[in-house]
Amino acid sequence: MGSDEKIFLDAREMEHPVPLERAIGALRQLDETNYFYMIHRKNPIPLIELAQGQGFKVCSRQNDDGIWHIVVTRSEKLDPEALCNV
Repeated sequence: MGSDEKIFLDAREMEHPVPLERAIGALRQLDETNYFYMIHRKNPIPLIELAQGQGFKVCSRQNDDGIWHIVVTRSEKLDPEALCNV
């Protein structure tokens, strides 16, 4: 698959609205060569709805520790389900 760049954000200790603001900034950087990976203490539904509404592919999963892993990509060649490491 090559060297696709991950834009990473650990939002577990951030307070609202900082995670959403930073995530929106990351989405603006997405193209065919990269993807956004965020871990959060809750499922960021507003971000997911915004991303899907703009045509991004999204995966959101919760691990056994209750941490949410969210992957967003614009790339046709990347599978967010495969990138969501839960």
